[in-house]
Amino acid sequence: MAYLVFDAGGTFTKYALMNEKTDILERGKFITPDYTSGTKEAFICMISDVIEGYKDRIEGIAISMPGMLDSDAGYCVTAGYLAYLCGTALAEILCEKYKFPVTIENDGKCAALAEFWKGSLRGCTNGAVLVLGSGVGGGLIIDKKLYKGRRQTAGEFSYVAVEEEQKYELDGYWGMKSGFQGFAKRVAFYTGEDWEKYDGRQLFERAMSGDEKVLKGLKDFTDSLALQVCNLNMLLDLDVVAVGGGISCQPLLHEYLEKSIDEYMENHPMRFLSPYIPRPVVTNCKFYNDANLIGALYHFLNKKGGAV
Repeated sequence: MAYLVFDAGGTFTKYALMNEKTDILERGKFITPDYTSGTKEAFICMISDVIEGYKDRIEGIAISMPGMLDSDAGYCVTAGYLAYLCGTALAEILCEKYKFPVTIENDGKCAALAEFWKGSLRGCTNGAVLVLGSGVGGGLIIDKKLYKGRRQTAGEFSYVAVEEEQKYELDGYWGMKSGFQGFAKRVAFYTGEDWEKYDGRQLFERAMSGDEKVLKGLKDFTDSLALQVCNLNMLLDLDVVAVGGGISCQPLLHEYLEKSIDEYMENHPMRFLSPYIPRPVVTNCKFYNDANLIGALYHFLNKKGGAV
């Protein structure tokens, strides 16, 4: 059996023909209609063009996309950068048009499902996936199930306030602090350069070459990230926290994050008052660019009773 799986992002929408073993048989992408000028009709038209080419070869359609989604009803309560899809019963529209089962799920939650199914969270009871991108995405696995909450908002890490003095500004939230923008701004604090001109590969090349100012920015960044990882671990007593996303591909990030966590735990003011303050177990995500595709497929198969 084969399935058509989409990962709708703010810039590109990726798609793949996949089997139930997660093998990617074919893949492609198209430019996602811009969130400022795009329309629901334009998005559905582009996704339909892809479906037309595969409709004789597939058993169903799975979609990963941003936003707060009612995945049981296939309804977009919000849609992140794809704001034109807010209030759209996307799964129902496509299901009625093509007579295939169609599912949708939030992209960060798809990443968590992928890691739980076949990746770094496999076998865990409680775990978290943090996706460090333009913001902080991800999801929570609690009691071996994806935890979404009553309003589908559990695991929306970007919305967590981390700076009391900046609680009315975007920079006071976890999505800005621990996304790429937060890293770039910390480096720019030391270099005096324009943070908007940075890209991740460039910054890590400079860090690997020993640029002290970039390394100071990286240390500030991982210190902040470590604090939130430890908070999350204390709140939920997690077996493992898997970190993914673009900049997480860099081994230096994980090296610095582990050092930041060690430093925080060693200097925790309550370490002498509590017999045991758990140190979080942090690892890399197994799946990076394909995580959302794999998780969307898992959601589809699980909903249809076929996931293994």
